[in-house]
This record gives sequence, structure tokens and C-alpha cells, in this order.
Amino acid sequence: MNAVEIKAEPLTKESFLPFGDVLEVEGAPSMKINDGRCDRFHDICRLSFEEGNAGISLFRSEASPMPYELTLFERHPVGSQAFIPMTSAPYLIVVAGDDNGQPAQPSAFMARGDQGVNYLKNVWHAPLIALQAGAVFAVVDRIGPGDNLQEHRMGRPFYVMA
Repeated sequence: MNAVEIKAEPLTKESFLPFGDVLEVEGAPSMKINDGRCDRFHDICRLSFEEGNAGISLFRSEASPMPYELTLFERHPVGSQAFIPMTSAPYLIVVAGDDNGQPAQPSAFMARGDQGVNYLKNVWHAPLIALQAGAVFAVVDRIGPGDNLQEHRMGRPFYVMA
């Protein structure tokens, strides 16, 4: 089968909404805290966990070469998963809707280093695609019993252009 090229578009809250939430400081804060010295952007994503607790892990990634050859998707059926960059490097996001238990046509987004994402439960997404070696991410996801990972190998590769 022939490979398919996908062009990554800038990550925006509106374009990413079907797949999850964009975590960023934008617009007016929800409230002022800490004696007025801090803006709080309150409850900005749709975390959801079944039978377990939210856990925070740190991921440190190697750089992925571009164009990125996408051959694997994953999803998490019993808990959302949020990625929050701890460096200023941009990174690539690839997501897809569901088509009878497998990924549909992928969409790609270029995230800035000051934008995090929260994947909703059951959203197909590529594994972490860091563009800079040593990029670190805080990951908030479900810790608990049962299997919260499903993987799907693509029948043909998709090449994602930044």
C-alpha cells in the first residue's frame, strides 16, 4: 500500500475539541489568587478516569525525525491522558476518530512548547512525538487496575509533515 502524507496544522482549541482539550494560558483568567499576584485558569480540561486515580508521570523523549512516519496509534479506553510540556520545544500531535474499532483518517497538529493537550478517553493518537531530544512532559493519566492501552498498527504508513 502507498504511504499518505499529512500536513500538520497549528494546534487550536477549536480544531482539537473533538479529540480533547488544549491546555494553554489564553484570554482572561478565571480568577486572581495568591493575594492578587497569580492568574488562575481553572478546570481547563475534561479529565475522566474509571476505577482508578489520576497519576502524574514524567516522560523524557528522544527527538523524532521529520517527516514523521506514523505506523502506530494508541488509545486509552478507561481514562483520559494529558501531556504538559516542561520545555519550550514544539511537538507534533496526530489524532484520529474511530472507524469500527480502528483509527479513521488522521489529523495532525503542531503544538507550541507552551501548549499541553488532554486526549479524551478512547481517542486514537500517535505515541509522543517530540521534535527536540530530551524534551520532558508531565503526563496525567489513570493509574489503576485493568488494561487502559489499546494499540493499532497501521496497514500503511502516514508521513506527517511539520
